[in-house]
Order: sequence, then C-alpha cells, then structure tokens
Amino acid sequence: MFIDGLSVPARSGRRMTVTDPTTGQAFETVPLGGSEDADAAIVSAMRTFEGWKRVPMTERARLQKACAQAMRENAESIGAVLQRELGRPLAGCVSEIARSADLLDIYAEEGLRLRAAMPLGSAPGERIVITRDPVGVVVAITPFNYPITLLMFKLGAALIAGCPVVAKPSEETPLSTLMLARLFHDTGLPAGLFNVVTGDRALGEALVAHPVPRKVAFTGSVPAGKAIAAACAGTMKRVTLELGGHSAAIVCADADLDRAAAAITRHGFANSGQFCYRVNRVYIERPVYDAMLERLAAGAKALTLAPAGGQGDLGPLVNDRIFANSESQIADARAKGARILTGGTRATGPGYDAGCYLPPTLIAEATPEMLIMQDETFGPVIGLAPVDSPAEALRLTNESRFGLAGFVFTRDLATGLALCEGIEAGSVWLNDIRRSSHHVPFGGMKESGLGREKGRYGVESYLEYKTMYLSWEEAL
Repeated sequence: MFIDGLSVPARSGRRMTVTDPTTGQAFETVPLGGSEDADAAIVSAMRTFEGWKRVPMTERARLQKACAQAMRENAESIGAVLQRELGRPLAGCVSEIARSADLLDIYAEEGLRLRAAMPLGSAPGERIVITRDPVGVVVAITPFNYPITLLMFKLGAALIAGCPVVAKPSEETPLSTLMLARLFHDTGLPAGLFNVVTGDRALGEALVAHPVPRKVAFTGSVPAGKAIAAACAGTMKRVTLELGGHSAAIVCADADLDRAAAAITRHGFANSGQFCYRVNRVYIERPVYDAMLERLAAGAKALTLAPAGGQGDLGPLVNDRIFANSESQIADARAKGARILTGGTRATGPGYDAGCYLPPTLIAEATPEMLIMQDETFGPVIGLAPVDSPAEALRLTNESRFGLAGFVFTRDLATGLALCEGIEAGSVWLNDIRRSSHHVPFGGMKESGLGREKGRYGVESYLEYKTMYLSWEEAL
C-alpha cells in the first residue's frame, strides 16, 4: 500500500492476487489491508490536513498541474499496467490516463476561481464574510472499469479544495492507482495527502465507519452505495454517490438513422459495456424499427474482440461475476421470446478460452418484463424495443429506478427538447453521444446516486460554507 509517502505491507502480512482478465492468470499480488491499515492511512491524512488546508490556492493549483503533467509524461507506462489488470486494449488505457490528467487541470483552474463573499447588508461596525472551508479527510472508493478517471473525479476536486484523500481502489485494478500515488508523491505532493490502501469489502467498511473522515466519495453499485450512505449517517459524513445506470436511448421516426446507429454502437459497447452511463436499452419508433436494427447489427458485427496478446476493439469482461450478469440477462430474454440479433454466446477458441469474452450482443423485441430492460447489465448487451410514439418511449424510459443518463435522436428540435427535458436523468444527449464534459456536473437522479462531480460543482462538494461576523467599534 502507499501510506504517508511510503510503500508498506498490510499489518497482517496478508496479500491478495491481481488477475489478467485476458488469460485468467494471477500475475501480481498486493496487500490485503484491514482496519489497522485503514486507521494508519486516515491518521496520516489527518496529520497532513492541518498543513495542507493552509497552503495557498495558487500553490495547490501549481502542484496539481504538475501532477497532471506527470500523468501525461507517464501515460504509456501507467496505461500498460492498467491494460494488464483490466484487459482493455492498450490505446483505451493510455487515453484514460491522458483524459484524467485533463480533469486534474480543470479542477486546479476551478480552485483558482473560488471566491469568498462580503454581503453589503451588514450593520454599522460589522462585516459579514462568507467563506469556504475544506470538509476534511476524504475516503474515495472506486470501481474497476475506469479506475483512474473515476479516482480523478474525486481526488482532483478534494486536493484543490484542501482535503487529503485515502483511496481504496477495486480489488481487480489496484496496481495503476498505487503507481499513480507514487508518481504524485515524487512530483511533490506532501506525504499523507494521497494514501492508497488495498483490500476487500471489509477494508472499505472499516474506512467508511472510521470516525475521522468527513466525506466518502464512492462510485459503484446501488446496493453498495445504499450501505455506504446508511453507514455514513452514523457520523454525519457527507457522501457523493455515483451509482448504477440503465440509460435509455430514444430513436424517433424522423431521426438520422446512420448517425444514431453509429453513436449507440460506439457508446453502448465501449469498454465492453463496462461503464455506468452507457446505452443499455433503446426504444425505436415502429416505422424505422427494422431499418434501425439493420444498422445497429452492422455496427455491432464490425467490432472485433482482442484476444490475449492480440489486437481488437473490445477486451474481455473483467471477471466471471461481471460476465454472469450479461449471461443471465441474455438467457432471460431468450426464455421470454426475444430475438438475439447479434452475439449472445461466449467467444471461444485460441486467445479467448481463458477470458470472459462476449461479442457485442443486440436483443431485439425486448419487452419491459425482461431483465435487459430493467437492470443494469455492465456488459456488451443492449435491449431493443419498438414503440408507437415518442411519448410511449419517454414513459418507458422513466419507468426505471435509475436516472443517470439518457439519449434522444430526432430531427425535430421541439420534440428533442421536450424529450430531453422530460427524461429523468442527470445528463441527456441530443442527436449524438460523446463523453461527459469535464466542465459540467455529472451524476444521477433516483437510485443512480447523490451529488455531482466534475467542474466547479465537483470542487464545491468538498467545501463547507462558513459565515464570519466581524464587529468593531466605529472610529468615525
């Protein structure tokens, strides 16, 4: 682990394995931390907090920008480690490092734009100052799918706000986070400002239950997020929770079908479907249903799997548990009468047998009772359903406990705006799908989470308002 500027073992001496998803073989071990390790990391962070919160914003921004540049300069080496533990093709891993560095820069710039306020309505001999204080030590718990990006969502905002971070990466992808902590320390971050502890769920529970941290920032599943929120209530910790998604796309009869199919295919199958705001289900108006299916199938079939040691567009799913969810949703759809348009069965053969490879899968004639239209998949599977009107599509989109993202395709601007405003989700795209911007808020409604990350909105979530009433005897 990385605590107080040093690489340290777990107090228990125990370790856990890290597996290459393309081969199924363990290739490294990391410490299996427990409550004593959680305490050591938090105590280190608390010591550092006393000094870091007094560091001028300009110096915090300078250090953060230096760390961002160090990420760019080491993107290939960090990306190679990430590729080994995640299984995603190398180009995507290197791109993740570079894009995450951009977010660090943006957070640094947002920090420089923070302001205090002095209202003019004070009484004679009094001034009121409204300022912002850092919340304190932050626990950041991140998943495997975009481990560096989702860590930067939290770390970049916390550091510039004046908060030290204790990070617990996913058990599947701890190595890239550990590498990053060492890199940032060597770049100049003070010891204890960014600690990394590795372990399983028990370690996460110890971090959340600890009385010192004042905030927990978590990206992961809905059940885990609910458990964290309940545990944080005991000590009134703040929470930012970016949880599951089951995002729907609506394709109207007048849409540019080629553009819609390209966007849905690109977004729905990126990272083998292993991210929260991907297209999970699509509602298509009947007059263009068959034509849209034809285009989507052509796009899905054009994507290639990257075998162990080989090249391709998509890697394997990270482990058997994640694969099993896709498998069960496909089986459920088959049993309930759906048509498997593409994919649907595990890829086998040389280079594939040892990994959880699933070709891009499209499920046509999906109906509301099917799991694919109800629950997050986190795999390369998309449900497709015909609808009779945009209003029906909107109703079905919102009949979900999730509300992370939505997507609309129509040439009619009035219809598009009405659908975008009507979708109950934190982010909505019209007529294209691109990655979420670093400058604007990102997060979900309903069971997709609490709070927002990115841009000034992310920084503000690590600050407390403080009102100071300053009085003196009038001199004149």
